[in-house]
Amino acid sequence: MTAPPTHADYQLSQLDQLEAESIHIFREVAAEFEKPVLMFSGGKDSIVMLRLAEKAFYPAKIPFPVLQVDTGYDFPEVLACRDSWVSRLGLKLIVASVEQAIADGIVIDDGKTSRNRLQIGTLLHALEEGAFTAAFGGGRRDEEKARAKERVYSHRDEFGQWDPKNQRPELWSLYNGKLHEGEHMRIFPLSNWTELDVWHYLGQEGIEIPTIYYAHQRRVFSRGGMWMTESDFNPCRDGEVVIEKTVRFRTVGDLTLTGAVESEAATISEIIDEIAIARVTERGATRGDDKFSEAAMEDRKKEGYF
Repeated sequence: MTAPPTHADYQLSQLDQLEAESIHIFREVAAEFEKPVLMFSGGKDSIVMLRLAEKAFYPAKIPFPVLQVDTGYDFPEVLACRDSWVSRLGLKLIVASVEQAIADGIVIDDGKTSRNRLQIGTLLHALEEGAFTAAFGGGRRDEEKARAKERVYSHRDEFGQWDPKNQRPELWSLYNGKLHEGEHMRIFPLSNWTELDVWHYLGQEGIEIPTIYYAHQRRVFSRGGMWMTESDFNPCRDGEVVIEKTVRFRTVGDLTLTGAVESEAATISEIIDEIAIARVTERGATRGDDKFSEAAMEDRKKEGYF
């Protein structure tokens, strides 16, 4: 005689629990906010978000557009993957161009400020112009100190600014989405995910990601302890020498600030093995914009950054 099922038989795996929580957040936001948008860089975290949104509303289409802030210095492989996802899901893609924002006088290029920082004004203008009341972001709490301070619903005032000391409680997964005129909410469905969770999920789902996440040959040079991509946007300085190495990227962004890591990991299982023993977060290891100061990310987030 077969034993009756027990409570343990109905327990979800860790990934299933994370997926269920994130899908719940997507549905809550779609029900509560008049005009959401998903910030979609084409990187692995935003791709996981898009997959979760796809599942949340299936068989209907995702009921909101996706927004990319284009620095003009994005990796071509990332843009190709972005376009592939947008085409497959039939999404509306809004591209907020830093180059166009400079031309329109929305942000000022003083020759010293990085394109990455100029994304702040470009993003805030795009959110205001689109009258978006909620914007999904792919931030995870293991990613960076400032992002660990975020709630799932992260309030932004009428100037798009974030106050880490004035956040709303989220007891029992109850979220307060009340807004005043001109305010909006940033939503983080991956708040309880880690980098390893993301990679396990990518493997489980067989998800398409940019090829530069896998080991490949690339012409690079050393700067600030990172391997930077040779590019017309990123000319070598005195003493810097371009060499060819086998590398991959743990995170993708502005190619003038995003470094590669030496790696032979060419499959998701090999990447998981590599990350499992890593002692530095992906941003700490490969993002030059987070090396300016201990509070670099928090300063940018207070101003309206992702």
